[in-house]
Amino acid sequence: MSLKPTRPPRRWHAPVWRTLALLAVVLGFVLLTGLIDGGVGVVPRRLLDQARFPFANALPGLLLAGVLLLLTRRLLLSFGMVLLVEGVVYGVNALKVANLGTPLLPADFQMVGQLRKGGMHLLSGYLPHSPWPYLGLLAALALVIAMWRFEPPLLPRRTGGKRLLAGSVLAAALLSLLLGVTAWERLYNGRVLWLEPWSAMSTANHSGLISGLIMFDLHYGHGKKKPDLALARQLIADYDHPLRQRLLQPSAGGALPDIVVVQSESFFDPTIMKGYEHSHFTPNLRRLARQGTSGELHVPTFGGGTIRTEFEMLTGLSLRYFDNLQFPYLQLSHATVPSLVRVLNQHGYDTIALHGNDPAFWNRSAAFKALGFDSFVSQASFPADAPMDGKYMADSAMTDEILRQLKDSGPPQFIFAISIEAHGPYDIEPAHTAERDAIAVPQGIEGRDKLELQTYLYHIGHADAELGRLVKQLATRRRPSLVLFYGDHLPALSNSYQIAGFVDGKDMLSQAGTWLLIEPQHPIKPVHLDTASWLLPGLLLEQVGIHDDAYFALTQLVGPELAALTEAPGAPPPTEGTEQRKLDQAMSSIDQLRMDGTLDSLLPKVLAPISGVAHDVAPAPPQAAAVGF
Repeated sequence: MSLKPTRPPRRWHAPVWRTLALLAVVLGFVLLTGLIDGGVGVVPRRLLDQARFPFANALPGLLLAGVLLLLTRRLLLSFGMVLLVEGVVYGVNALKVANLGTPLLPADFQMVGQLRKGGMHLLSGYLPHSPWPYLGLLAALALVIAMWRFEPPLLPRRTGGKRLLAGSVLAAALLSLLLGVTAWERLYNGRVLWLEPWSAMSTANHSGLISGLIMFDLHYGHGKKKPDLALARQLIADYDHPLRQRLLQPSAGGALPDIVVVQSESFFDPTIMKGYEHSHFTPNLRRLARQGTSGELHVPTFGGGTIRTEFEMLTGLSLRYFDNLQFPYLQLSHATVPSLVRVLNQHGYDTIALHGNDPAFWNRSAAFKALGFDSFVSQASFPADAPMDGKYMADSAMTDEILRQLKDSGPPQFIFAISIEAHGPYDIEPAHTAERDAIAVPQGIEGRDKLELQTYLYHIGHADAELGRLVKQLATRRRPSLVLFYGDHLPALSNSYQIAGFVDGKDMLSQAGTWLLIEPQHPIKPVHLDTASWLLPGLLLEQVGIHDDAYFALTQLVGPELAALTEAPGAPPPTEGTEQRKLDQAMSSIDQLRMDGTLDSLLPKVLAPISGVAHDVAPAPPQAAAVGF
């Protein structure tokens, strides 16, 4: 009986195995990148319903790994090295979020060049003290070295130029992405992915950290608007007569008042929410509004980004005109910045910033020096027994410190106080839980949303009480005083807003905050005025009786037409061809020139008849004093 020879098993060709191995590692890399990222939009399960999010977040790493694979010919080594780099980036991001409350931004990578200039000494204080992260990094390095030593090559050494060609294509694609070539905006934009210009944290959480970095770089990181000198000159010429009239107004008689500005964390009037139309969470605000000027306040941020509103208030510059300045205190490179503070310095004011938190948070120490403050009273300067409420220092401690700083003699004082008690997260137990739990919430808001809304309302009740206490104390002083109070943005209570809704029927991004300007010793008939945060310094100087800064005078002339454009973060520009659009474009050029320090060179040409008056051209801004910083 003859037996047929057995056919040897069919073997797959090597290229097929290479392809399958490569695809498996690519998929594993995308999954691991999403796992390390942890953002809700890029976690591994998102491959099933929105695969473009995790793949877009992993794409830069895939390109780099591809280049390394074609150089080393080793599959696991190439992807392992990229995962190690990603791990370091995500570790640094975690440190930044923990210390500054914001994720990495493209501007942060400028710090790499500063490490050899003394920056390492500063940044080393933020490194973890536990040995485990460093041991983990060493273990990862050892694994990479082992891969280099023992992993067999996946690709042949000689490919007839195919490796060189493929490597060149991948390297060119990666380089174009890093350089911000606009073609990449077809993938990395808010229509394909998730982009909230006013919230880097939300962008990173939904689109992934790496996608967020790329989108911020593509849309806001390259260059800046060039001012149109013709438009700027025309705007100044159009307002020539009223601008002259304002600049020539006589200064207010008598002693200049002490000025206290309170930037109240996340403060807004709850009566704009359905279910709270007739609530009384802010009785002092409502009472004092009947004795001063108040209204809605349009701000350039929502849920976070306090320094955006703060920057506008202190400089009078609208961030609408600076797309690349998403987080001004972290991105500013100017040694001096034109500001309300510098104008008051020139009029003899002692200028003090006050905040019961770490001065490094939001880079305020450096920013306040650039803005011209004489001193910065931060957390370490408060009494050791200053009360806390929830996670942060109580607003009562801030009021105590304001009153402690005010002097009964000497130069007039400008105190810019930043509260923090009402800062999120709102799942932290407050000092008096029974008081918090007694707060009613609109129907349908339950569970964690209910707890967070109650906690927030508990804290702003204290903010309102401290406003009342501050004004009452200032009313008893012999020295004149002025109080400006405003909320920096609405808190991020998105679920509660969506469940309850707003009285005006608009969404949460369109809701305005509130502001109040009052002279404690001289109540007036109530004045209602809706405005924007970048117009507050001009309003304040007008109230004080200081009229000699041409820029702030100009903001008061154009402000009424432009204030509502700050209605929502990232609001679109006015309709093309309208007078408001022309005014907006001209004011953009004015602000660019103001930031660059070149606006004053235009003003004397238009205001020539009063060029001999001291207030025509402001003197060069002095260097900020280091006292108290």
